[in-house]
Amino acid sequence: MSDARSLLGRLRHGVPLTPADLRWMARGLADGSVSNAQAGAFAMGICARGLDEAGRVALTLAMRDSGQVLAWDLDGPVLDKHSTGGVGDCVSLLLAPALAACGAYVPMISGRGLGHTGGTLDKLDAIPGLITQPDEARFRQTVAAAGCAIVGASAGIAPADRRLYAVRDVTSTVDSLDLICASILSKKLAGGLDGLVLDVKTGSGAFMKDTDAARDLARALVSTANAAGCPTTAVISDMNQPLVPALGNALEVAEVLHVLTGEVRGPLIEISAALGGVLLSNAGLVSDVQAGADAIDAAVRDGRAAERFAKMVAAMGGPVQFLENRARFLPEATVIREVRAAQDGFVGTIDGEALGLAVVALGGGRRVETDRIDPSVGLTGLLRLGDPVARGQPLGVVHAARPDAADAAAAAVRAAMRIDDTAPAMLPALIHERID
Repeated sequence: MSDARSLLGRLRHGVPLTPADLRWMARGLADGSVSNAQAGAFAMGICARGLDEAGRVALTLAMRDSGQVLAWDLDGPVLDKHSTGGVGDCVSLLLAPALAACGAYVPMISGRGLGHTGGTLDKLDAIPGLITQPDEARFRQTVAAAGCAIVGASAGIAPADRRLYAVRDVTSTVDSLDLICASILSKKLAGGLDGLVLDVKTGSGAFMKDTDAARDLARALVSTANAAGCPTTAVISDMNQPLVPALGNALEVAEVLHVLTGEVRGPLIEISAALGGVLLSNAGLVSDVQAGADAIDAAVRDGRAAERFAKMVAAMGGPVQFLENRARFLPEATVIREVRAAQDGFVGTIDGEALGLAVVALGGGRRVETDRIDPSVGLTGLLRLGDPVARGQPLGVVHAARPDAADAAAAAVRAAMRIDDTAPAMLPALIHERID
């Protein structure tokens, strides 16, 4: 039988922890019988000593089983997607309803903004009346009716991770590959999934700016999830520029609606099709990944994805006529100002993290957990890598609550977008590789 002192002693001396040890620790984290000091020592020990693959899988399952694990009785596969975070990344809002339109069910447990990256729940909070933390009955009703629901994790989902994550944040153990895998996957696997795809971002707007580090994380996540019994594939995608030309919660919702209603296309469709194609193929709903990508694209083109999105919004308490009257429902900033280029040339590099932090400074994200978000602020009309620029041409548009905040954001945009005399020799591909 384990106890915290002996378990931590074995960990410190490099003795492999057994699945029983890890289950005991997860239960103790969840029920409070493990103290904060012991939780911090555990996180530091894992960070310093590491786990082998079997240990990583055991920790993931133990944290999953520390709370409720959902079970579904539906007439299609239960699928989900997780992104490691980036700027202008609103894929979930498009992909979930598109998958639902293709015969899948998507009970997507999502998160809020972290650092310079936006959070899917914060985006949905921009829709008046929509409840992102519904009770279980409403969650299930929404999934059954619309085919998808994007919600925050309840207190009963992976409570061991909730406790350990807070400790990791103050003990400098956030970057442990073992703890990252267990944290991400314990919450996802608690959703009762039949399949998962991971969008692992790399580049200036991602947390993983180095492609090799992103690949290591993707491989660790895929091997752990598959060994835990959930068929999983990772796609490494580029985040050297915002995925869509809008940053900020209401502004990104509006951008997704432009795509869902056929007004624009672009990279959001490309990456959603790549991710959705993998899920539909792995679930056996289509013959191969390309057929799955084509199915996602078709669901967007013919309006079925938009219909599912509208059903989800209404079922979660949002406006019934949201798609038709989105301009009426989405909040608008009081100060809207163009950011003009100081010289001719081409967009050579974009510092995505700097753009994300500019939105946080406008009030579109949180510096501390208690900050309130202004859903109306952000950036739109951002140019992309390689775009030609004439002096005086807008690089983008700032949406702010105050003139001084708009001035600061405009300066940040100019600093984040380098203008070169010549066009880049090569533009980064959106999809780097797939790891099965």
